Amino acid sequence: MKRETIIRLNKSFEESAYQENWLEYWLARDLQVLLDHDEWRNFSKVIEKAKTACVNSGQDVVDHFVDVNKMVKLGSGSERQVDDMMLTRYACYH
Repeated sequence: MKRETIIRLNKSFEESAYQENWLEYWLARDLQVLLDHDEWRNFSKVIEKAKTACVNSGQDVVDHFVDVNKMVKLGSGSERQVDDMMLTRYACYH
């Protein structure tokens, strides 16, 4: 991978972080787009592997992967609730 690509991806990753008080997190659906995964069902398999890696490293999954819902706009202009997940930096590294 080219150095410029790595720098661009790292910058995009850092810019997609959310901050609430002392908490830094990423939303899985944002990372799905950033990492060029077309479908949530396929990306959720990546999330499950990351959870397994988290457990294998002795961490508590609920500290790093939090199920959430969010509203997304549909083409018709209406909104629909979809599943998402808040991820810590540690979760993203797996």
